[in-house]
Amino acid sequence: MWKSPGFVAVLVAVAAAFGSWSLLLPVVPLAVLNNGGSSAVAGATTGIFMAATVITQIFTPAALRKIGYTPVMAFAAFMLGVPAIGYIFSVEPIPVLVVSALRGIGFGALTVAESALVAELVPVRFLGKASGMLGVFIGLSQMLFLPAGLALGDQFGYNVVYVLGAVIALVAAVMCLRIPQVKAAAKQQPQVSEQERSVSTWKLVLVPSLAVTSLSMTFGAVSSFLPAAVIELDPGLGAALAGIILSITGGSSMVFRYLSGVIADRRGVPGTTMIPAQIIGFLGVVLITVTIFQGWSVWLLIIGAVMFGGAFGMVQNEALLSMFFRLPRTRVSEASAIWNIAFDSGTGIGSFLLGIVAASLAYSGAFGSGAVVILFGIVLTTADRIIGRHRITEYNNTRARLRQVPVARRAVQGLRNRRKDR
Repeated sequence: MWKSPGFVAVLVAVAAAFGSWSLLLPVVPLAVLNNGGSSAVAGATTGIFMAATVITQIFTPAALRKIGYTPVMAFAAFMLGVPAIGYIFSVEPIPVLVVSALRGIGFGALTVAESALVAELVPVRFLGKASGMLGVFIGLSQMLFLPAGLALGDQFGYNVVYVLGAVIALVAAVMCLRIPQVKAAAKQQPQVSEQERSVSTWKLVLVPSLAVTSLSMTFGAVSSFLPAAVIELDPGLGAALAGIILSITGGSSMVFRYLSGVIADRRGVPGTTMIPAQIIGFLGVVLITVTIFQGWSVWLLIIGAVMFGGAFGMVQNEALLSMFFRLPRTRVSEASAIWNIAFDSGTGIGSFLLGIVAASLAYSGAFGSGAVVILFGIVLTTADRIIGRHRITEYNNTRARLRQVPVARRAVQGLRNRRKDR
């Protein structure tokens, strides 16, 4: 994995880019609230950012095929950071939303490019660990910069945070120039049977996408409102824990995302930890909801954050690997785009809709709604696991086809019986 050309440069660039993103993620909504803005506007800053991100992600695979990874990623890192200077001049609703949208364009192109590029550079047998290591660098960046943004803003003012976010994104742009010149593989039209043509891409990636979305919607609420909820629950201790609790969430996500990648590489297929992770995430959000509603100890929120963060990291990796596993290798950029759209649209929709819920039903209502969404994702994933035993993936899935042949099916069952006898 480490010998793959450009892999380390990708990791450093991604860490810097996510550092810029994490630095400003909780700061911008808090700045809006401190400026007298409503919870809906505060949530909309993340929502419009993610809306621009998702729109950009739709067109990024075509740009990667035509222009290449390096120029797209360098431009994306520039757009992610430099417009943040605009927050210095105003955080009124229209200016703050325009700047957030511009930054979202850069974030959208960057997130698609980095996931797809890892799949291009790293051999398939190391893809689980490589994707997990990507999560490690993202998680470390979030652990460092999520609390740092809040701490620096409280100590030196938000303008310092905006400038620092721009500088860190420029570091990412410079590192992108050290990545080998690679273009995404051109679309191919393989000769396939009518049965294979009938298997649409969306059928193969829909449930993994919704699994990510169900947790990323709640993550939108966690990133936007959990610091404020902690301070509201315990004004004294909460001020110190507000940033740390986001760092804990990111750290838990980092560790368990890598762990799921190791398990996937050892088993040769993804999906082993998907449903258990979703259940743990659901229970973590329920704990956060009840703690806020009942006014229990703020320390219980840390346990809930660890549970949710770890579950979110595992689901992220499992969903991405499932898409790579189900689609041809020539379509890794499309798989990355779909995964990122699911992730970022969920974060944006969650921040916006759950922000409206928070304005009406307080923070406990917002997190409770997020728990319901995760429960819906568990139902879908469980149904997909049952149906998946009979799924034929889009191209060249010999194993799936053999299961449809009676002779082969009986032979496989006989082999399993002999193994049990041993």
